[in-house]
Amino acid sequence: MRVLVVGSGGREHALVWSLSRSERVSSIDVAPGNAGTAELATNLPIAADDIDGLVARARQERYDLVVVGPEVPLALGLVDALQAEGIRAFGPCAAAARIESSKAFSKDTMRRYGIRTADYATLTSHDEALAYLNDHPAPIVVKASGLAAGKGAIVCQTDIEAQSAVDRIMLAREFGEAGDEVVIEAFMSGQEVSVLAFCDGKTVRPMVLSQDHKPAYDGDEGPNTGGMGTYAPAPVLDEPTLQRVVDEVLQPLVDGMAADGCPYVGVLYAGLMVEYDDFSVL
Repeated sequence: MRVLVVGSGGREHALVWSLSRSERVSSIDVAPGNAGTAELATNLPIAADDIDGLVARARQERYDLVVVGPEVPLALGLVDALQAEGIRAFGPCAAAARIESSKAFSKDTMRRYGIRTADYATLTSHDEALAYLNDHPAPIVVKASGLAAGKGAIVCQTDIEAQSAVDRIMLAREFGEAGDEVVIEAFMSGQEVSVLAFCDGKTVRPMVLSQDHKPAYDGDEGPNTGGMGTYAPAPVLDEPTLQRVVDEVLQPLVDGMAADGCPYVGVLYAGLMVEYDDFSVL
């Protein structure tokens, strides 16, 4: 089996390492890859968001499978374009990838399917956002709705911090087009845990739990980042509670998206805030 992996981060390095251990895989190309993937596969000078270039390469080489790591090419419709060429790809189509590329869509979807998440509002203007903050004092969380490389959520402990967050997102455009709309949601306390699961559009199979450290500094201080380190397995959920996550979060989402005509195929990520034996989706 000849495989193309799309992406250039540590995630893609891990994917290449794992794929390279399979007896079924004969060769691996990575676009664009990194120094680590170069030791295991052939790096290609094609950017992860160059949809036309990736599809042309896949068409030329007739890969047996394309594994897409980053969110951006998924949101841009890489899987859709590959499938149109008859090339098998692992990852959600653009319509399903909105669960990651739009926080507003994600929150609306959870509300529609009855999945527990923090109370929120989606605002599309700076004045509306400030008016909402006047009625909802800190602590509160302000998020750029679009893709922001894991850095678009700002936890605000004071009203001044919350107003500043709205200014940064909607006026200073710190996160670019991702800040065209903001999601402002209630602050939740507890431990964060990442639940990732393989999905085929119908069934859900969770992986080992992990815990991602987002704040930049020790003691959970500083701005959120794309991740300052992760460990697994994380002993945050016992087996009965994990089964509740499958039954109350993951499976309802997969069932609902299939019913809506955009089945989710790939790895589904749910970030949970856990306190005692209860949880909500971040």
